Amino acid sequence: MARGFDRPLYILPFDHRGSFQTKLFGWKSPLSDAQTAEIAGAKQVIYDGFQSVLAAGVPAEKAGILVDEQFGAAILRDAAAKGIVTACPAEKSGQDEFDFEYGEDFGRHIETFDPTFCKVLVRYNPQADHALNQKQAARLKRLSDFLAARNRSRFMFELLVPAQKAQLDKLKGDKKAYDLELRPGLMVEAIRELQDAGVDPDLWKIEGLDRPEDCRTIVAAARAGGRDHVGCIVLGRGEDERKVREWLGIAAQVPGFIGFAVGRTVFWDALVAWRAKTATREQAVAQIARRYREFVDLFDKHGRPSPGTA
Repeated sequence: MARGFDRPLYILPFDHRGSFQTKLFGWKSPLSDAQTAEIAGAKQVIYDGFQSVLAAGVPAEKAGILVDEQFGAAILRDAAAKGIVTACPAEKSGQDEFDFEYGEDFGRHIETFDPTFCKVLVRYNPQADHALNQKQAARLKRLSDFLAARNRSRFMFELLVPAQKAQLDKLKGDKKAYDLELRPGLMVEAIRELQDAGVDPDLWKIEGLDRPEDCRTIVAAARAGGRDHVGCIVLGRGEDERKVREWLGIAAQVPGFIGFAVGRTVFWDALVAWRAKTATREQAVAQIARRYREFVDLFDKHGRPSPGTA
């Protein structure tokens, strides 16, 4: 496969693990088999919402899911059998430092499920600990090389650039100012550093940006050095619906931003209501489907058609 992915792609991510079990269920590890099954059942509610949207007419070639092996193995197998675009995480959940969920056995786990995308979530601030950044980049290069050599799953990279204390101090602790004034430039710097270290994603999963010019700069960085078909998608970061709509509307107008990966904003309220028995399972499924469809329609409305590659 040639590097890159620039077709429309609207991902419903529910690969959350630690946050799912602690915040939604109030459970700590290790989990019992019954608890694991109950979490897997909650993820099936999300998947059912996704499938109902496909049945209602959202094109399957534009839609996809991101779900983990721990709680979503059955979902990954079912989606693959139905030809649905799948993504599966390779990182340990809830860590500041990237490492493989299954250690040296990471390759076997990827190939067991053969997802469309192998996804990593990485916290990488280029002005943070240099040795830590180098250690993460070396691990990520191993994964990048592995995926390129196998030529089966594509590489999806979720880049988070958390603010350092010194950076926030300069802005008097204003996190919104950080997002507007510092984070876009740091993201570009991070992308370049990772590319120089031999980390070559097909698709960058990017925190929302407040200005179209920042989106264009990110696309230029992602596509530098002949990476002409590398795409970008916007992640929801658990923000409220108004903010996510704003980010999607901005990104959709910029060529190279091909879609989104919005999870908690889509499913969290519905699952909380279902768990509290203030909504039925069918109502939760319908609410998830409705919210996801609204974001698909929003991106389609604001987006510009562009040629795609396989």
